[in-house]
Amino acid sequence: MTARCVTALVGGYAAAAGLASLGSRLLPIARVEATLWGMILSFLIFASLGLWTFHEQRLWKVARVIWGSALLSVGIVMAMGIRP
Repeated sequence: MTARCVTALVGGYAAAAGLASLGSRLLPIARVEATLWGMILSFLIFASLGLWTFHEQRLWKVARVIWGSALLSVGIVMAMGIRP
């Protein structure tokens, strides 16, 4: 149960932040609007990942998706560098 809680809270937050940052960087709209859309979607992503973590029977499947998406999205955002 501790692993599920850590995956839901820490991993879900990291994945939501990374995916929202990546999404806002890729949106072809103004910087402010893209940031707002990223923030709005991050709440939906975090809640969905948290619910899925406790719904799925196999923790390894959830952990692989959540931690993998967190690492991949944050890595891509960092590789993209500072937005001009």
